[in-house]
Amino acid sequence: MSRALQIEWRVSAVLLVALAGVLTATAQSAFVGQYDGMNKTNRVAVADAAIPRPEYPRPQFVRGEWRNLNGDAWTFTFDQERTGLERKLYESKGFDRKIVVPFAPQSVLSGIGHTDFIKGMWYHRKIEIPAGWAGKSIFLNFGAVDWECEVFVDGRHAVLHHGGTSSFAVDVTRLVRPGGTHDLVVRVVDDVPLAPQGKQCMKRRESYGCLYTRVTGIWQTVWMEAVDPSGLKTCRIVPDAENGAFAFSPTFHGGGAARFAVSVMADGKQVGGGEWAAADGVTFTVVPAVKRLWTPEDPFLYDIVYEVKDASGKTIDRVESYAGLRTVRVKGNRILLNGKPFFFRMVLDQGYYPDGIWTAPSDAALKRDIELGLAAGFNGARLHQKVFEERYHYWADRLGYVTWGEAASWFGKEEEPAGARNLLAEWTEIVQRDFNHPSIVAWTPLNETHCKDTNAHRRALIEIYNLTKALDPTRPCNESSGYQHWKTDIWSVHNYARAPKLKELDQGPNGVWHHPNHRPHSAEYGGQPYVNDEFGGIVYVPPERRTEEDKKKSWGYGSRPNDPERYYALIKAEVDVQNAVPTLSGWCFTQLYDVEQERNGIYTYDRTPKFDMKRIREIFSAPASGR
Repeated sequence: MSRALQIEWRVSAVLLVALAGVLTATAQSAFVGQYDGMNKTNRVAVADAAIPRPEYPRPQFVRGEWRNLNGDAWTFTFDQERTGLERKLYESKGFDRKIVVPFAPQSVLSGIGHTDFIKGMWYHRKIEIPAGWAGKSIFLNFGAVDWECEVFVDGRHAVLHHGGTSSFAVDVTRLVRPGGTHDLVVRVVDDVPLAPQGKQCMKRRESYGCLYTRVTGIWQTVWMEAVDPSGLKTCRIVPDAENGAFAFSPTFHGGGAARFAVSVMADGKQVGGGEWAAADGVTFTVVPAVKRLWTPEDPFLYDIVYEVKDASGKTIDRVESYAGLRTVRVKGNRILLNGKPFFFRMVLDQGYYPDGIWTAPSDAALKRDIELGLAAGFNGARLHQKVFEERYHYWADRLGYVTWGEAASWFGKEEEPAGARNLLAEWTEIVQRDFNHPSIVAWTPLNETHCKDTNAHRRALIEIYNLTKALDPTRPCNESSGYQHWKTDIWSVHNYARAPKLKELDQGPNGVWHHPNHRPHSAEYGGQPYVNDEFGGIVYVPPERRTEEDKKKSWGYGSRPNDPERYYALIKAEVDVQNAVPTLSGWCFTQLYDVEQERNGIYTYDRTPKFDMKRIREIFSAPASGR
């Protein structure tokens, strides 16, 4: 099959999935299992079907010895007065109510559905440590817990973590016994006004405008794994498309590792690798014999196996991973992907689900959101005001869907040091966790920052830019999406004007637009790539879903067309205007699907298409003039 036919087949298949509506659970499971079989990094994903979200949650760092702790074995109690420490709830043997993890208590899937404010809560479950894990280090892993989280085992403190969207792990070896059963207790505090919140509604009980239901506590997978005391801790992968090479930089637990081996495979055959002395932070380079770049049209992934060996040459730790060979660069006012200018046709994806809030009901649901974006003609997404779980990035890597990684922004005043500290600490963990994903091509730590103190605002933006570039010099950083910039690799703006007024995007100094209200509190344009990373936002509610209550609560930007023809005309005019702006390097449409009362998606909140998706695709996939 020719490359052109392969691409056309892929696009057609994606479109069919979108038009078909929600797949049955059986069909989803079968398809995902078949797809995962193409890459060994997911061979451990098979698990008890009774456990929600049973798949291995960290697809770029896979070990075989693990136990999924999701499910209804958890009990909980609210702690609105936050007196649980005084009452020694960390010694609990179980609370009075059950909850299904990894779903937040606000969600239907948790079995609770409590959407009022939750200032604090406690979780409990029994954990059984396999006898075969004797001699290993035993780690508890948390995908995410919002916001302050303290973990206890049998009443003894294990870790205190701050950050509602970042992953963390704790070594509990000293607190548990192989073959034993222990009481795991988790304390949560979620009443911190200076913590990053993203789109959670923090001022009212009910959602309103573009703010939605809150999330508290555990909202991503919890699991245990056994690791050799000298096993691999992390391994950063830096792809170099120009030279056809990967650079690997590992860190190790303990000090007993002697050798570190890397095997790089393409289509099941080893095409590169080597073995080196094990040393923290030392970089090793592998040049695969087969050079195949990762692109949206051909998202090829190399399989990678890491082996840590002791002094006798015995393998003491084995980890499976993957990587894409691609490079992102800024050259003048263009962003280059593998040395070629790339035009972004992105869509805003908020990562909300009707039944799971921040947590996707299934791995297939994560994959399907990407398929829906592709079917609508987008080549990527701005992951808005939320840190997406690693399984989403796995599917973006496999499907060739470019993304801008983002934080759940803190909307406080920049002059409040505690809020800035909270954001910087959480953002550090986010960038470190997701560094290796080829589909992430830019970072956006802040969104629509407003300043009351220009100097404090400038300092905050410059500091988060510098931190991001220190953590990851390989990607551009859009330090604050939308209005005000002080130090940035991408000049992003938000312009929701309707065409033809949208032509003002090309009428400012140097051919870029700057919101007049924000210009006094921002640096001047410095020649960076220029992107309108929010536009559209047009409310449309299908006739069969229109109610009086809907009319009162529906939220969006500008006009509200009552028929699809008017909607097609509005968005086509806006896309055409932007595609004709010669300085523009891309745009981002608001948004992929409705979220609660915000009804400006091209799909409804339950992911049902609102329109003729063939016509929608023709509009959004139209090429930019001369690019």
